[in-house]
Amino acid sequence: GLTFNRCIEALKLGFSSVMFDGSAYEWEENIRNTNEMVKIAHAFGASVEGEIGHVGLAATGDNSDTDEYTTPKEAFDYIKATGVDALAVAIGTAHGAYKTKPKLDINRLHEIAMTVTTPLVLHGGSGLSDEDFRNTIKNGIAKVNIFTDLCIAGSTAMKLASEAGLDYLTTREVKKRAIKEAVKHKMELFGSTN
Repeated sequence: GLTFNRCIEALKLGFSSVMFDGSAYEWEENIRNTNEMVKIAHAFGASVEGEIGHVGLAATGDNSDTDEYTTPKEAFDYIKATGVDALAVAIGTAHGAYKTKPKLDINRLHEIAMTVTTPLVLHGGSGLSDEDFRNTIKNGIAKVNIFTDLCIAGSTAMKLASEAGLDYLTTREVKKRAIKEAVKHKMELFGSTN
């Protein structure tokens, strides 16, 4: 959630985990706001994922500015100051569908993972190669966000079903199966089966 209100709404609805993204704020404000969200969420019995650095937007290609990547010291200081249960780090990924292949800073990720014990999260995972995923997981990523990949699987299936002249209910089932298969592939790739 980008706002306190959205996270509070999720907690009231019974979510067991929230992602509070204060990364667009200045460092001190991000820490202050995230720390407050951690206190509130923990009172609800929920965990909090925070974010530092800048995970870009694939549409604009702004994910290659290494000055905005997370450093090991920032990760350590942020976790210590906020008490987050998971941390999304910026290492060269971007939200949305990539126009060009991203250049991930795996060495930086490895250094962060060696500096902190808090689970690390990869935002902007859609469109990465299987090898990229294997490398990020091998070097410290515990959670991967892949929303766009699942949307593309569903959209592609709907388009093909529509072109084949299938009715709405059949098209919906084709879409569900395609998303399910995409999720299954990612689960196997990420080593999260069983």
